[in-house]
Amino acid sequence: MSLLDNKDDLKELVEKLNFKEKVDRSLALIEEAYKKFGDGLVVANSLGKDSVAVWDLAKKLSPKIRGFIVTTRFKPKETIEFMNKTVAKYPELKVFKSDIQIPDKLYETDPDKCCDLLKVAPTRQAIKEMNVKCWVTGLRCTEGRTRTDYKEVEERDKGLIKLNPILIWKEREVWQYLALYQVPVNQLYAEGYRSLGCAPCTRITNEDNERAGRWIGTSKCGGECGIHTRPLISSGEGI
Repeated sequence: MSLLDNKDDLKELVEKLNFKEKVDRSLALIEEAYKKFGDGLVVANSLGKDSVAVWDLAKKLSPKIRGFIVTTRFKPKETIEFMNKTVAKYPELKVFKSDIQIPDKLYETDPDKCCDLLKVAPTRQAIKEMNVKCWVTGLRCTEGRTRTDYKEVEERDKGLIKLNPILIWKEREVWQYLALYQVPVNQLYAEGYRSLGCAPCTRITNEDNERAGRWIGTSKCGGECGIHTRPLISSGEGI
């Protein structure tokens, strides 16, 4: 049976597989998907530790694999600097950004709307413009309360496959991989951040939950921006 069709107990594999076995499984997932979708396979690179690990895995398989970055006007300068360096090295990474006018401090008054306009909408644009058939993410099921029930292969939008190849990796295994292969990361991690987002909505915390520093003081605290929960293909629109 194809690994893309597996029905494995992922929560069991989190503890059962060792680091090398997890890396091999991730590579196999991306390789199978790339063989199936070809240029329609595209990596979503958020520039966080998990995404850059997935991007490195993908590039090990083929230098032709493309990717996209969604950025916003509120990203920290460190993230923008890291993005510019990354895109300079990998011009096959396309950057998407919304310049739509929004109310002042919308991230405080309506963070869901802010994320929808500045993150979800550009992701939809990337999916459409790049003719994506399978998008590859850095989701992990041990990151936080909102990410425990994802699968390695999903089809939340009809005709659009989402591949989560490092879903069963633990945080320390991501850092182990990045150190082993000397993959550059955003300097904000050295300051104590464990999850990176827009500057007004991201804080350093001592919580066990990696994403606890996101949207503190709002109903979204530790939650999601929407790209993994909202439809990415408009109704009646195929890819």
